[in-house]
Amino acid sequence: MSIKLPFLRFKDKQEQEKNEVKEKNIPDHVAIIMDGNGRWAKKRGLPRVAGHKEGMEAVQNVVRSANKFHISTLTLFAFSTENWQRPKSEVDFLMRMPSQFFQKYLPELLEKNVRVETIGDFDRLPEHTKKAVVNAKEQTKNNDGLLLNFALNYGGRLDIVQAVRKVAAEVEGKRLLVEEIDDQLFNDYLFTKGMAEPDLLIRTSGEKRISNFMLWQCAYSEFWFTDVLWPDFDEKVFIEAINAYQQRKRRFGTV
Repeated sequence: MSIKLPFLRFKDKQEQEKNEVKEKNIPDHVAIIMDGNGRWAKKRGLPRVAGHKEGMEAVQNVVRSANKFHISTLTLFAFSTENWQRPKSEVDFLMRMPSQFFQKYLPELLEKNVRVETIGDFDRLPEHTKKAVVNAKEQTKNNDGLLLNFALNYGGRLDIVQAVRKVAAEVEGKRLLVEEIDDQLFNDYLFTKGMAEPDLLIRTSGEKRISNFMLWQCAYSEFWFTDVLWPDFDEKVFIEAINAYQQRKRRFGTV
């Protein structure tokens, strides 16, 4: 018995460390591709929208965790430019979700000093969606805590193309010389202007691709994939992702 006890204490310590985030090397910007809502619902014999509704609760849980871990920016891939191809009933439900989310959670976001922002082609969104988002952004604009950034009607290729068009217009209008164009300048024409690039990109549901998400910005991001479906993504899984990030060496092309 005396031989087993130290081993058990060692295992307990290991288990405790797995459930904690180390204070050093916290990712500044975490981006998440929230995938698996439909599969979560199908496994339970429920309509796909039930998975999206449950996924909304997971969003607020991850916001709480990000705030707790002192992450500066959390970007969530909420609706892609390709998602318009889904059934109209599902798209309509997804377009109502910002209203439902902010109606329920905006008071808490204000209390926790969270600032709401969005990236993507905002103009194509329905008026009721834009109204809910604009209201949340306006009410939280003076907060200086966690930046909660929703990618709404966003696509990485769209982001790059719209930036190229803006740069081309600047050159055509003789406000910019071709020789002045570099990656730093180009950053200022992307939807993410002024934001740090993601340190850590998480994708749920077992898929191992980035699906046209932040193609430019994720050039040096660390990727972490999990089989967990988005509605089941909780703080324990989030900690697992951050711990994996903290064990990696980011060299950015150097030795």
